[in-house]
Amino acid sequence: MKTYKNLYPQICAFENLHLAYCKARLGKRGREPAASFEFDLEANLIQLQRELLEKTYRPGPYHSFYIHDPKRRLISAAPFRDRVAHHALCNLVEPLFERRFIFDSYANRVGKGTHKALDRCQQFARRFRYVLPLDVRQFFPSVDLGLLRQALARVIADPDVLWLIDLILASGAPVLRDEYQMVYFPGDDLFAAERPRGLPIGNLTSQFWANCYLDPFDHFVKRELRCGKQRGGYLRYVDDFLLFADDKPTLWAWRDAVVERLTGLRLTIHEGRAHPQPVTEGIPFLGFVVFPTHRRLKRRNVIKYRRRLKGLLAAYRAGDVPTDRISASVLGWINHARYGDTWGLRGDVLESVVL
Repeated sequence: MKTYKNLYPQICAFENLHLAYCKARLGKRGREPAASFEFDLEANLIQLQRELLEKTYRPGPYHSFYIHDPKRRLISAAPFRDRVAHHALCNLVEPLFERRFIFDSYANRVGKGTHKALDRCQQFARRFRYVLPLDVRQFFPSVDLGLLRQALARVIADPDVLWLIDLILASGAPVLRDEYQMVYFPGDDLFAAERPRGLPIGNLTSQFWANCYLDPFDHFVKRELRCGKQRGGYLRYVDDFLLFADDKPTLWAWRDAVVERLTGLRLTIHEGRAHPQPVTEGIPFLGFVVFPTHRRLKRRNVIKYRRRLKGLLAAYRAGDVPTDRISASVLGWINHARYGDTWGLRGDVLESVVL
């Protein structure tokens, strides 16, 4: 496997840091942290560059909050200058791993994304009779940082880059500590509970490292299980997996192999949901239910948006919300919903929008 050295000077280059700042500010220029950094942009970038070069850079504390979408999740946001550092790192490191990732990994990759994953899911649903849906229990809190570090070091040979990676990993390790429910694996002793683990949900690096962590698993499914081409289909979006085949015994055998392989990554699946089913029953995936012939939005997502829209309209009538915020919300929902067979549903939901 090819490894890469002498990356650190490129990460610290002013041009790369400025590009990282431009990426970090997208959608956030009106917020105080981004505006404060931009107020004295050149000085802030030079200071960050100096700290990185002298290795005096230290990440700041995370700001954490819970969301319910639909289940309770702890979201953690790094300080803005740290997000600039994260982008600077990913600008150079991400392309090295991108060329190793399989085609059917769709999360947080240029040219992929939710809608491409839905398209691929429907392609497989038209080709195969059965699907095996799998998802990992408490994925981000469970990521073992020692195993992740090994995976990264197999590609990155620059000790300075690994120093920066170690800093970011260590800064995020405590964030999800209380969210993790301890699972013991064969061979564990009592000290297994102290293993560093957890990637903060919300970090750019966490999204990228999730793909790095599961990339060997992707290749295992494709190459060793031979789940591809005419025998079956496989796709992954973060920690949601779909395996397709024309018979249930094959999928049950793959399920057992997947569970065993994930054990090596110190991960477990929601076993109660992991059973083969006919694709004609519909595949719940990424907010939709995918059938071979059509797609529907999940009912709970429709109910959730109706409630949100009702609240926005009430706030608008009270004078607390401007028209453009209503428009942005409606257009965003339409853009998402249009990837399903939702023409009638969109009209039904939006008939109450009268400004």
